[in-house]
Order: sequence, then C-alpha cells, then structure tokens
Amino acid sequence: MLFDDALRETIRSRLSTFERRVPEGTEKLKRAAVAICVAAREDPADTWGSPDDAAFLLTRRAPKLRAHGGQLALPGGRVDPGETIEQTALRELDEELGVSLGSDAVLGHLDPYPTRSGYLIAPIVVWTPRGTVVTPNPAEVDWLFRIPLSELRRPDSPEIFNIPESDRPVIRLPIPLMNTQINAPTAAMLYQFREVALEDRATRVDHFDQPVFAWR
Repeated sequence: MLFDDALRETIRSRLSTFERRVPEGTEKLKRAAVAICVAAREDPADTWGSPDDAAFLLTRRAPKLRAHGGQLALPGGRVDPGETIEQTALRELDEELGVSLGSDAVLGHLDPYPTRSGYLIAPIVVWTPRGTVVTPNPAEVDWLFRIPLSELRRPDSPEIFNIPESDRPVIRLPIPLMNTQINAPTAAMLYQFREVALEDRATRVDHFDQPVFAWR
C-alpha cells in the first residue's frame, strides 16, 4: 500500500462518511485522545518493506511511566480543560514525538473506545507528510516503530479470544515482524481504522474487551 495522495484522499473520504458513535453509558468516563498517524516507511535500509510503503506510528511507552509503562501504544493522552479531542491528539503527538501538525492534517475520527481504566479514548486519524522529522521524547517514549499498514490487513488478524475474567471477547493484532502482538485498547482502535479507512466497512469495536493487565 503506497503512501501517496490517493491513499490520503481515500482515507479522508471513507472517514467523512463514517457515522461516529459514542458508546452508551460512557458519560462519566474521563476523556482522552490518540493519534493514528499515517506516515511513510522512509527507511531505505528497512527489511520490512519499501520506503514508499504507508505505515502507522506506534510507540513503546517509557518503562518508568506511572501508567502502562513499557506497553505498545499510539501517541495520546488525557484531554485538558478547554481542548477539543483533535487538539489533544495533535498536542500529544508533538509532546511525545516532536511532530507539530496543524488541524489540516486531520483526516477524520473513529468511534471513541471505553477502557477498563476509566477513559473514553477518541482516535484521531492524522496524515504525517513525507519527510516529517520525528523526535521521540525519551521521558515518554522508549521506542518508535513505523509499522506497514499491510500488517493490519494480514489474513490472521485480528485474533479474537475469550478470557475467564470477562464475558466479552478480547482482541489483539499479531505483528510477526516485531514478534509481538498489539493489545486492546490500541488493537481495537487500529482494527476499526483498518475496517473503516482501509476496507470501507463500518465496523464497531466497543464490544471488544482488553487483556486483564490493561485494566488498570
């Protein structure tokens, strides 16, 4: 999947016709937002694919962070007073990765996802122009990955399974290139991004649960 103007306009168009839905019973949850950043692979020495491939930016949170240290996550955080969810996603993207983008970079929104830890996370899809310098903040980010969008479209993805602690199915996304999996809530939001923006299917994900280690 090439990182080009056609992909940007396809994603923008599909998100513009997607009817965003806020799950019921989430009025008292704290608001947060994350950025799903569509970017170019760009590294000519990378064995994962072509530098012209489209990718998304994924971080491994710094291990000393109080909440979810060491976990794979999208750049994002809690909505500050007076902020919109778009402003939050763009601010957190700048604070965590040193990427400063304007509102014109926003391609659209997906459904907010309610977490076990008490947040309602709004995913904001952002186009990251080719050549954008990314400078991870070591206080927040241990490592940055540029994962090809093709990894989201693997035939063995997503993995849906049950756990004894919940009556809801749990979702995760296998990433064999990293020899790991992306867990919910990040997995749920990326799966909906795949379904809506890449496959043009209006799919809901709020019924998917998270693994127990992510409940806190």
